[in-house]
Amino acid sequence: MFEYEKAAPTTYVMHFSGGKIRRQGAGLAFWYWSPSATIVEIPLASVALPFAFTGATHDFQSATLQGQLTYRVTDPGKLAQLLDFSIRPSGNYRTDDPLKLRERLTQAAQIHLRAVVQQMDLRDVLIGSTRIAGEMLTRMRASDAVTILGIEILDVSLLDAKPSPETARALEAEAREALLRRADEAIYARRQAAVEEERKIKETELNTQIAVELKNRQIRETKMAADISVEEQRASLIAKRADNEKIDADSKAYALDASLRTVRDIDWKTLTALSTTGADPRLTIALAFRELAENAKKIGQLNITPDLLEGLLAGASATEPA
Repeated sequence: MFEYEKAAPTTYVMHFSGGKIRRQGAGLAFWYWSPSATIVEIPLASVALPFAFTGATHDFQSATLQGQLTYRVTDPGKLAQLLDFSIRPSGNYRTDDPLKLRERLTQAAQIHLRAVVQQMDLRDVLIGSTRIAGEMLTRMRASDAVTILGIEILDVSLLDAKPSPETARALEAEAREALLRRADEAIYARRQAAVEEERKIKETELNTQIAVELKNRQIRETKMAADISVEEQRASLIAKRADNEKIDADSKAYALDASLRTVRDIDWKTLTALSTTGADPRLTIALAFRELAENAKKIGQLNITPDLLEGLLAGASATEPA
């Protein structure tokens, strides 16, 4: 019985007959004798294979990771030698080997993912999806279990990473407390900044007051220096005036001394006689009585009656000019 095979461009077809490959290629179309023929169809299109993994991290915490592995068949001959991709005339696969390929790749992904996660702490796992996916892709491409199947790993992406519920609550509480602490620190920092600004304002005001006081002090010192200069000039003037008055007094004293030098050695009686010439008669009488008193020892007896005194005084009065 002849059958007609027509494959899609993304399907690699291998026609076996009598234990030999009669034809092979992608997107083939041909007639074949079904009783003696075996048709193998291997899809060449890229396949997205989801996976999930739960394991322990480096700090002995449980983490669940979900991701996706993208691959395609690059060597259909190798894959056909290891797994049975033959189809029935109805188009269905004869065995479940095509499903086993997905299982093998999933297992390989979990093995390499476990190796990466075990080297990281839980916090790094939760925030390091890009790093984990990159290391996992490198490991998968270098894996002999993958290359021996003729498979190329196109991409590995990590979609989600979750800790256990208890750990998640603990981390949430810790993160919440950290956020609250940062909020408090922000409030304290804002208050401290306000206090610092107020301190700067106060310091500026004090500096202004100090500058004003210094200016006032300079004004007072300048005024005081001016007063001191005036007083010094006044003191100099007084001293000069005193010196001038002293010089004037010395000059007058010298003139007086010079004028009295001619009569300094003359007896006072002579001076008195000279000075009484034409003077008051009563002064002459008084001087006469003084001379009598000085020579009282030489006078034996002297009688001066009131009539004599009255007569002398009366005579003196009569001689005064009208």
